[in-house]
Amino acid sequence: MAKYPDTSQLHQLLAQFELYAQLQAEYGARGTAAAVTELRRSMERSIRGLRRLPVDPRMAAREPNDLDKIRALRPKGARRLWAEFDRKAYAPRLEGALLARCAGCTLGAPVEGWPVARMEALAADNDQAFPPVDYWESVPDPDGMRYGLSPRSAYTRAGMDGVPVDDDIAYTLLGLLVVEEYGPSFSVAENGAAWLRYLPYACTAEDVALRNLKAGVAAERAADADNPYCEWIGADIRSDPWGYMAPGYPERAAEMAYRDAYLSHRRQGIYGEMLFSAAIAAAFAVDDPVEAVEIGLQEIPRDCELARAVKWALKLAPQISDHVAARAAVDERYGGMHTVHTINNACLTVWGLTIGGCDVTRVIGETVAMGLDNDCTAATAGSIVGAVVGRDGVPEHWHRGFNNTVHSYLIGKRRFSISGLVRRFATQARKVVS
Repeated sequence: MAKYPDTSQLHQLLAQFELYAQLQAEYGARGTAAAVTELRRSMERSIRGLRRLPVDPRMAAREPNDLDKIRALRPKGARRLWAEFDRKAYAPRLEGALLARCAGCTLGAPVEGWPVARMEALAADNDQAFPPVDYWESVPDPDGMRYGLSPRSAYTRAGMDGVPVDDDIAYTLLGLLVVEEYGPSFSVAENGAAWLRYLPYACTAEDVALRNLKAGVAAERAADADNPYCEWIGADIRSDPWGYMAPGYPERAAEMAYRDAYLSHRRQGIYGEMLFSAAIAAAFAVDDPVEAVEIGLQEIPRDCELARAVKWALKLAPQISDHVAARAAVDERYGGMHTVHTINNACLTVWGLTIGGCDVTRVIGETVAMGLDNDCTAATAGSIVGAVVGRDGVPEHWHRGFNNTVHSYLIGKRRFSISGLVRRFATQARKVVS
């Protein structure tokens, strides 16, 4: 478990430096620009020095980025649960997974990253239960646009008309497009080509990879240049399509997830997408969301930090009865970790499932209430529980406002029908599993 250096004073000093640079410029002092340049160069040297520091070789050995080496370090596992594609069993589970995923994401999106107390205050202002059991009645800045396409009011009960845009959902759609165009054995380079064709923009690690691709960097190296976000949750949130297209086949889901994650992430970032893709794939073949997570663990290195974290979360789960206990446990164990890291958010995803079981409302409501990257965690938890319980297990109020429509910011692909997505995922799943 990482021991983070205390950087709090650096933030304070940088803010103070900026204020004094402004003040001295206002007073007509000479040399302010030179002082800023000197600090910038000093910081650049320090960053280069940090990047040159040798990493722990023993940790690196148990956390490879190569697929064959990852597989060599896996524990024994099921690998494949369905011998052949079962369309009758698959279709309702897929629809359940897709609906619950979109519900978790849409519920969490307006309060993404909020402190728990602020979410509690919003629930009180709306006279709603907390953790939430339905979409928000109202949200701040209702006319503000997310991704330039959906007003914030579109994520509320009254304002919803289709699944509103979100980057998490965009990557679910993009994964389907990749396999439709290149097949399930798509390469990292082909995945990169699809990103260039369909993604207008991205965030954190995905933004780094996309900019590197546009600059002509090979897809296999796009995650390696200027990417301090390579262990963040961005790949984790892209887990769903691979699980949907490899139902009952966690090993194959993890393999596709690996080739997607490698474009933008390394180590825990890769493992997060592999773990949850395998868990979603397993959820089509089991009746317990926690069992699906345990099967997902079988597809990543047994001693990597993410595996250790998830095993800790599962062991502690009997003591985690609600969102308050979950958040407190993560904050205590992973203090200093960024709020959108793969590890801390994976633990919250697991606890959303252990608290809620097969109750979709409780799973996504408790997960959102935990905070951190809560639209992402609730979406992933929703996919897993939704695949277990199927369409009939997703309460109607969570998808009534979807109106068979998913909105997207993908270039040239702004609207999808949910029924069409179910058919298209099923077409690819038949090819992967049969």
